[in-house]
Amino acid sequence: MALIELRDVRKTYRVGEQFIHALDGVSLKIEAGDYCSIIGPSGSGKSTLMHLLGCLDIPTSGTVTLDGLDVSKADNDKLSEVRNQKIGFVFQSFNLLPKLNVIENVELPLVYSKCPASERRARAENAIRAVGLSDRLLNRPSQLSGGQSQRVAIARALVNHPKIILADEPTGALDSKTGEKILVLLRELSSQGHTIAIVTHDQKIAAETPKRIELKDGKIVE
Repeated sequence: MALIELRDVRKTYRVGEQFIHALDGVSLKIEAGDYCSIIGPSGSGKSTLMHLLGCLDIPTSGTVTLDGLDVSKADNDKLSEVRNQKIGFVFQSFNLLPKLNVIENVELPLVYSKCPASERRARAENAIRAVGLSDRLLNRPSQLSGGQSQRVAIARALVNHPKIILADEPTGALDSKTGEKILVLLRELSSQGHTIAIVTHDQKIAAETPKRIELKDGKIVE
């Protein structure tokens, strides 16, 4: 069974009197351990697809199955539970809380999942060590470079041992050299067995992933 499977998924938004078909009959599978990219021009449906894969939204029709669970018609509470337990997010803008230090930012998903305090610190430290920032535990985001901030965001995504890591334009706010270091880190995590999907408009990034899901006008073209 695939880790994530979409079957004939459609997502339609109403804007005034118009209906926008953001996804139009999308079917795909992401297997455990896959390292894949979701690519396409602006307006192709990439963000909508990521929202469905990340249980941030549900489809208008069709089914979305994650780790054997049909989340197509789940309510907000169930979607929130699934996100916290099974999905790690990495965003272009890092989304770190400025008043918290590195280890406190990484601990946040564990706080929400009611992980015991005695266990949280050790798990957060392990995740931070995995991204090479053990010497920055007590720094706040303002004291970090862009690349370091993105490494913290990746550690936060890893800390709950998610089934899949969804990275939305993870190098978009970084210079090319720093961005390449983040891609190297993601490749290393993939080689360790993590399932990773990168949403990008960058053909160079997509060319590095063994699996590509290319969208155009709400349909998969590759």
